[in-house]
Amino acid sequence: MTERDWVRAAFSDAARLHERTLADRTDVILEAGRWLVEALGAGRKVLVFGNGGSATDAEHLASELVGRFSKAVTRRGWPVIALTSDGAIVTSVANDFGFDEVFARQIDALGAPGDVAIGITTSGASANVNLAIGRARGCGLRTIALTGGDGGESGRLADLDVNVPSSDSARVQEVHRTIVHVWCELVERELRTRDRT
Repeated sequence: MTERDWVRAAFSDAARLHERTLADRTDVILEAGRWLVEALGAGRKVLVFGNGGSATDAEHLASELVGRFSKAVTRRGWPVIALTSDGAIVTSVANDFGFDEVFARQIDALGAPGDVAIGITTSGASANVNLAIGRARGCGLRTIALTGGDGGESGRLADLDVNVPSSDSARVQEVHRTIVHVWCELVERELRTRDRT
């Protein structure tokens, strides 16, 4: 396979996985987006978390909704918090309580009934994501897992599993980013008229 063939194959694989996810998961993607609209429209928070590349997806979602997704939109910022972004909290909790607690401890501190918690994981097997999803459910938050593979434990624990059906982490993350953008656009479309600044 030439380098050109390899590039084409990567794009083709990504496109096929996007199409498969669209065909099989549109309803659950929309339902999760509506949960974000309902929570933020009611003045509640969204808490989002993940490890590695999924941590950057969590921070990306928060940045788009605290800032803005579309340059054409003027609105207030919404309370979306990436539980990955405060290094002092993450490292102190990991040091004092263990790495499995880094997100769950923040759910305890920041979460309230009516908020939404989103755990992002390509494997569905991240212990700290799973503990946080379980803790969030116990605290009365609605929980969404954004997963790959078969959803794993994360998908089984969450109220909604928005699953990208592939075990290829890179391709899953590419589709996760598209889903994050769909959610951002949906939230802005639904809430911007009431949240102009």
